[in-house]
Order: sequence, then structure tokens, then C-alpha cells
Amino acid sequence: MEDNYKVLKTEVKKHIMTHLDIADKETYEVVAVLKKLVYEKSRDMHISLKQKRALINDIINMTKGLGILEDLVSDDSVTEIMVNGMDRIFVERKGRISEEDLQFESNKDLLTIVQRIASKVNRQVNQNSPIVDARWNGMRVNAVIEPISLKGPILTIRKFPANPLTMEDLIGYNSINEEAAEFLRKLVVSKYNIFISGGTGSGKTTFLNILSNYIPNDERVITIEDSAELQLRNIDNLVSLETRTSGDNPIEMADLIKSSLRMRPDRIVVGEVRSKEALDMLQAMNTGHDGSLSTGHANSAIDMLSRIETMVLSGVELPLDAIRQQINSAIDIIVHLGRLRDRSRRVLQIAEVTGFENGRIQMQDLYRFKEFGETEDKKIIGELVRTENKLKYDLKVQMAGINLDE
Repeated sequence: MEDNYKVLKTEVKKHIMTHLDIADKETYEVVAVLKKLVYEKSRDMHISLKQKRALINDIINMTKGLGILEDLVSDDSVTEIMVNGMDRIFVERKGRISEEDLQFESNKDLLTIVQRIASKVNRQVNQNSPIVDARWNGMRVNAVIEPISLKGPILTIRKFPANPLTMEDLIGYNSINEEAAEFLRKLVVSKYNIFISGGTGSGKTTFLNILSNYIPNDERVITIEDSAELQLRNIDNLVSLETRTSGDNPIEMADLIKSSLRMRPDRIVVGEVRSKEALDMLQAMNTGHDGSLSTGHANSAIDMLSRIETMVLSGVELPLDAIRQQINSAIDIIVHLGRLRDRSRRVLQIAEVTGFENGRIQMQDLYRFKEFGETEDKKIIGELVRTENKLKYDLKVQMAGINLDE
């Protein structure tokens, strides 16, 4: 019976490819066509009604959706899907990665899915443009095909929850404690420029979204991202901008930052700084747009400052002291996130940029994660502990009429 199913599936797919064009048809029209086709092709085959329905569903997913990935996308426990070619599919659930017992029939089928996703976001993916990075249907999608990928198409899908996490959620997960969360809320309201650092998958975008929702509703906010992922829900005067990487006239993040300065923003929120746009971000923070927020990849707060230096130097030749002075003037606070060995995401460090002396940027820790031990099931016991250091530059909180000690 299993052989009959495979034979039928092959015949139906072949018939569709050679005789039918169903890509532009509505789903209900495709179902009607497939029902008729499947029952005609299976007259002389011993195939159950359940298998026929499953076949119709599989082909609909392959021609209109994401094929064998549809169930994974629908699974709320799956946060990330990693397709390493046609026959290796991995998923992340609760911070742990495991391999699924699924595979595409061919790299061509997988490529069809990749191209379908790209077309839905008005992007192209082909040998001349083998990389696509986009936001689609509430997910971040990255795809790499030949000749860049050596083992067939590579597809990575990161899912975002329909209901974004709140600071209360993070407190419940022990990612941060109430004291530090309230401290950060006061800094956001007081218009401190805050930079969030961390490694891949540490939760930078989620944390940026949470902090952004502390911005008062009467301010004009402009968000700038490679792929629009932020979900600011309490800002009425909100402008969301997204880069354009394909086409004859690509729009880079640096272009959007420059343009945003002419839009009369109270604050600018930059999704992630990766390259030469770092200089434009620093200049925006230094030209009266206090309270701006951004993120970047780094291993620690001090390492983030070094990475910003490198990113600025990738776009313009400036003396290192001049760059460091720009960073010192622009960034007030760095919040560093990380994933511990038990896969939990934690706020590990809240540091203040305190000045520029002897050619170096000075910093002090205000909060630092302290580990106290482990549970029997290897869960880390620890919390963010306030240091003895006080906020050195507290003029902004004073002007906002906020008491940090309350």
C-alpha cells in the first residue's frame, strides 16, 4: 500500500507539473482539482481514503505552502526551524535543538519552497542573488542557495510569538529580577541611550522590543530594521522603516538612519547594527535624539564597544580617539544578554559608560549576574545583583523627576 501511495504521489505531481498551473489559483480551487485528479489516478490502486486525503494535503502544502515544514510552522513549541539541505531538518524547542525525522524528496522541492517565500516578500533568490533575508508572516527567514551553499538550499526560519513577551514574562522566567527591570524602565523613560548586546539567540530583539514599550506614548518614534520584527504597541506616532537589499537601488540601514533624522523623531530605535551604519547611529544619538535604542552582537559589554569601533572603521577612516569619543558621548548604558549552559536566557550585565580617559572608554557595572549553584536537574540558580556603583551621570533622571532609589 505504501508503494501505491508513492506511485500515486509521483503521478499526481508529474501531471500537475506538465498539465496544470495551480500556483495562482485559490486554495479551494486547488483542492477541487486535486480531489478529481487523485481519485481518477487511484481507481486501479488499493489506497485508503485517509491516504488520499493526506496526499491532497501534502500536495497543497507543496504547491501553496511550505511543504513538509507546514506542521513545524504550526507547532507553537517550535521556535526555530533549520533546514540543512533536503534531508537534514533541525528544530529548536525550549532552547534545545533536535533533528526531525523529515526530508524533502529532492533539493529541487526545497528550492521551490525557498523561492516561494522569497516571492511573497518581493525578493529574488537565484544564482546571481543566492542569499535572501526577510520577514514573512510573523517569522524571520534566511535562505542560502547554490553556489554559496555546497549541499543544497539552506533555510532558517525563526518564529516570533503572536503575543510578544513582556518584562513580567522575563521576570517569571528568571531572566531578570524586578529591581533591575524597574531600573531599566526608569532609564528608558529618562531618555538614556541604551545599547543591548549579546550572542546569537540570546534574545536581543525580544529585549529591545520590551524596552521600547516603556517609551512614553506622546513621543514620535522611528524604528529602523533589516527585517521588521519589532512590535511596539503603545506608540501612536510610530514610523517603521525596513531596508531593501534587492533590486537596482538597494536601501541600506545607513540610508534609513540619515533619512530618519529629517522626520522629526523624538527617538530612533535601530534593530541591529552590523556594519558601517554604526557611525550614523552614533551621530543620531549625539544630535539631540536622546533615548535611542539599538542592539549588536558581542560577548560582553566592553566587547560591544570594541565591535562598534570596528564597525565604524569599516565605513570611514577616522582617528580611533575620535571614534571612542563619539561612542562615549552617544551611548549611556549597555545591557548584555547571554545564554547559560542550561540554555536559559539571562540578563548578565548592566553597565554604564562613564567617560573617556587616557585614550580608553571607561565603564562601570551597575548590575552583574551572580551564580549561586545548580538544581538537581542542572538548572542554574542565580540572579542579577546590584553592585556598589551608583549611576555616575544621573542628570537625565533628575530632569525627568525620577528617583532611582524608590
